[in-house]
Amino acid sequence: MTTRVPAEGGHPAPRTFDALRAQLQDAAAAFTEGPGALDGILHGLVDDVDRALREPLEIFPVCHHSPASATAMARRLRAKQPKTVFLELCEDLAPLLTELRGCRLPVAVQAFATRIDGFPADWAPLSVVAPITEASAEYQAIAYALETPGVELVLVDRSCDHVFQWQPREDTGPGPESTAPAEEEAALHGDAVGVELGDLRPRFAELERHLLRHGKVRHWSEWWHQYVELPLGDADHATYRQVMFLIGSLFRRLAPGDTGRVRVDEDRERYMWTRIREHLAATGADPADSVYVCGAFHAASRVEEFGVHGSSGSFTIPARTATEWQYGLIPSSHTAIEAQFGLESGSVSIAATQWEKNLKRTRVQPYRLKGQAGAKAGRARKAAAPAPAAAEADPADLLSGFLRRPPVLDRLDQEELLGWSVEIVRAARRNGYLASTADAIAVYETSILLAGMRDRAKPTPYDFLDAAVTCIEKDRVPGRRDVRRLVEIMMGGDRIGQVGYESLPPLARDVHDRLAPLGLNLQARGVKRALLDIKTDPRLSACSDVLWMLRHLLPPGAARPIMGERKLGEQPVQESWDLALGTHQRALIELGYEGVSLEQVLEQRLRREANAANATTAVVLRTVEDATLYLGSRRLADELGTRALDVLSGERGVDGAPEVLRRVRKLLAYYRTSEPVLPEWIERFAKTGYAHYCTLLPTAFTDETATVRQVAAMLGFLFGMESLALSLGGDRTQLELAVAQSHPEEPAKTALLWGAQVHIGRLSRQELRERCDALLSNPLMLPAYPRYLSGLLHALEPVPGLVDIVVEAVSNAFARLPDPVLLPWLPTLIATLRGSGTELAPLLTREAGRIFPGRLAELDTWVPPWRTPAAAPARPAAAGQGVALLLAHRETTDALAAVLGCAGPWAAPDEPQGSPLLARHPETASTLAALLGAA
Repeated sequence: MTTRVPAEGGHPAPRTFDALRAQLQDAAAAFTEGPGALDGILHGLVDDVDRALREPLEIFPVCHHSPASATAMARRLRAKQPKTVFLELCEDLAPLLTELRGCRLPVAVQAFATRIDGFPADWAPLSVVAPITEASAEYQAIAYALETPGVELVLVDRSCDHVFQWQPREDTGPGPESTAPAEEEAALHGDAVGVELGDLRPRFAELERHLLRHGKVRHWSEWWHQYVELPLGDADHATYRQVMFLIGSLFRRLAPGDTGRVRVDEDRERYMWTRIREHLAATGADPADSVYVCGAFHAASRVEEFGVHGSSGSFTIPARTATEWQYGLIPSSHTAIEAQFGLESGSVSIAATQWEKNLKRTRVQPYRLKGQAGAKAGRARKAAAPAPAAAEADPADLLSGFLRRPPVLDRLDQEELLGWSVEIVRAARRNGYLASTADAIAVYETSILLAGMRDRAKPTPYDFLDAAVTCIEKDRVPGRRDVRRLVEIMMGGDRIGQVGYESLPPLARDVHDRLAPLGLNLQARGVKRALLDIKTDPRLSACSDVLWMLRHLLPPGAARPIMGERKLGEQPVQESWDLALGTHQRALIELGYEGVSLEQVLEQRLRREANAANATTAVVLRTVEDATLYLGSRRLADELGTRALDVLSGERGVDGAPEVLRRVRKLLAYYRTSEPVLPEWIERFAKTGYAHYCTLLPTAFTDETATVRQVAAMLGFLFGMESLALSLGGDRTQLELAVAQSHPEEPAKTALLWGAQVHIGRLSRQELRERCDALLSNPLMLPAYPRYLSGLLHALEPVPGLVDIVVEAVSNAFARLPDPVLLPWLPTLIATLRGSGTELAPLLTREAGRIFPGRLAELDTWVPPWRTPAAAPARPAAAGQGVALLLAHRETTDALAAVLGCAGPWAAPDEPQGSPLLARHPETASTLAALLGAA
């Protein structure tokens, strides 16, 4: 006699599934030697199924991207014709669903936020995606509701804002793990959080391993395909619902006790049932004319709010934060969906193939949105008007029979397997394999053999894949693709969706409109070559501006210049580009979430980059250059330049000195040639930077963390901006004191200081030569001589006039240094010239060309100019020399003296020469002589 088991809540359970309960009770007793926890779990599964079936509002359980769910959904919608469809999807995504008509599936509905409020700052940007494929029950429900007059589609799941509100704050971020997908298509969703609509996978690792081991499969996707998809593909509506309720209850009851995840799941169920009751109360809709589409995991819910008659008032929906959410559609792909939800590679493509097979077998007519890009046009056939579905009073127990019914290999499965075997051999031949008809027969027979070894009545695509690899791929892969990849392509490959032009945000449409003169289909995937002859067609100048902004804003492969460059003060003449905007459509769409035009987005990003807390002076100067180069905005450039001045005043290090020097030189050259006067901010920057680096110079010379290149860049800024800074009121004494207070210990910085002393006049060029010769003459200093030379090489940046001395010092090093010292130094010399080669190499090359002989034959007799003896100084003229002409013709001199009023007697030739005034006052002459000697 069967015992009546009380259902959860204390009420006696109906007797619909009493036979199944008895079987499960006997099984529990056999396995556990008496009633226990297993008995309670098994009876709880049946209670969950019974409770869901008796709910007045029909619950339709689904699995994400399941062709069996899609087939059952299409069949049920045509039979019942509900007036209201409640769908488990974020409620704030509803306005986007009408835009699916202009897209080619798969695509993803996305919510995106860059300006966040109420969430941790390191979570930004926030992104939520819900991918939609044709072989999904969600798409069938959406297409039915949008194409059928009088039907209302209501999204009842939590909003995208609540997705992150309920995210644990201890997480480092809402995105997935840092391991990036290997393929480009797998990254179409980026680091977005996927909405687990219809997620159905065991959360108990031991249960999943048990199912895989006893199912003789390798991964979860294969288990689901074998034991759920294939049996439910032909099942009727009642059987489908009971099986899905049972699976959802099983995975729910055997889930581990993760309190955080369980709490979120139950809050989602309370949220959805609360929204359903609110809508029914507000519209007066009849639950009998409605259907609730949700994941099977949530269909077997045990919360108090479950059902249209569940408790109300115990759950309050929290308010949304002030985060500004943007919504749109982005392209998706099978690979991206697999990466997002942890599915096996190729499983979504196999599901798409199974969907087509289900439609052919069951002759179910699916729902499709009118004008859907990429949708196959179905054959026109007149369908009879569906009869209204009768209300289910007491559902019958269909689980007991279904669970014991084995699958049968029908004629369609055999034809499909034959077609696969022939097609894979044809594809293998095209890719270099030595495959023949015998291999096709072997693949067919091996597939059946493997299915029998795995206790399957009919082979699955996974059995066929193993058989193809075994029979065709012998010892090597002759081409780019192996057999596994060929099978995936044959099964449908990785389908990549596309968002239609009308569904693009205004910015993306504006980009395509502005690039229309190129005459290219930029919405198609792949790389397009664009040739811009701007001199011939001036209209293309605007296209060039758009392309350079896209290169700055989009990933590197979206817009890549092949020929041409954009520099300050230069006008483009001809350019060549490789464009892949269709491939990077997601990135272009997400730009539309930030503004309505490229110029606005670029300006916002430049401001955000310049005002960041970690922005350096070099970074802010780069934004100034970009604002001038891409936007031509003097207003924005002045604003960012003022910001650079503020950042420079607060810096206490010299790490960015080389970059600061390079960018300031470039901006100064541009403004001096294109503007009548320099902008005020750059004049203030030159004056402030002069005083700033003068203050930091002594510390930088002794700081071990400051490199020689950084100190040389500081000196380059000081010497290059000296005239401008002094004209604006700067004091050169600051520079002289800074150099005098610098006392480096490192040889390279010491040589760099010598170059600075030569520039300001504290050291003569001859003294610098003598110091270099002294280093070479001292055996103890020979090992350190290359480091002194490195300092002299860096000194060419601030003091390019030392190039002749540097060439002389390097030549002496090659001539006099021993090989054990010279050879280890050569890599350092090459690295120094490579790091600053743009500026230093031309100087050294020109000076060496001037000094060294131009022909090889002259080299043997050539003597370096620094080894040539100095010419003897000219002897002073003896007394009386040089005045013989004057003494012979005194009339001219007397006449000139009379005119000037200096008449007087002539001195005798043997009398002392010189002016009597200088003889009486020698101090002035001595001081002048001292000054001339110092110069």
